[in-house]
Amino acid sequence: MRLVIRQDDLKEIIKMTERSAVEVCGFLFGRREGNDFIVEEIRFIPNRLNSPTAFEMEPLEMVKAIDGAEERGLGVVGIFHSHLKCPPRPSGRDLKGMRLWPVVWLIVTSKGEVRAWILKEGKVEAVEVEDEVDSVRGDIEELAKSVRRGMFNGGGTEKELEELRIEAHAQRELD
Repeated sequence: MRLVIRQDDLKEIIKMTERSAVEVCGFLFGRREGNDFIVEEIRFIPNRLNSPTAFEMEPLEMVKAIDGAEERGLGVVGIFHSHLKCPPRPSGRDLKGMRLWPVVWLIVTSKGEVRAWILKEGKVEAVEVEDEVDSVRGDIEELAKSVRRGMFNGGGTEKELEELRIEAHAQRELD
């Protein structure tokens, strides 16, 4: 299982966590593709507990965020929040929330550590976090392998392979 999220969105969550004296929280909206949870947008929701050790999303803001996402064809694929004083593992309180919200839980520390978890059949499982840049790079590399094996476009050509190399190089430049 993977949580695929844009690098900029992940950086924004980390930045807010580093600047906040209380736990930050919000939703990850997107879609599910097989075992992958694809994040299309993030939405910060105020922590009504205003606490450095716990969070509870403001209910009215939750409803507004979910309604808006559904209007855009997106669903809740995850919940994110920060741990300011402990590792990025689900706490006992998080486990209770995971039972209510059976989606991916992304936990970020004030040191920039990031981990994701899901409750599956009563057990907490780690979910790989992959930023979209890494995901695209992986897709390009797989496509390049197919071209080399002659499986792309009816046999693949050197021109196609060169185009893929250029695209991969351009992607690395963006990083």
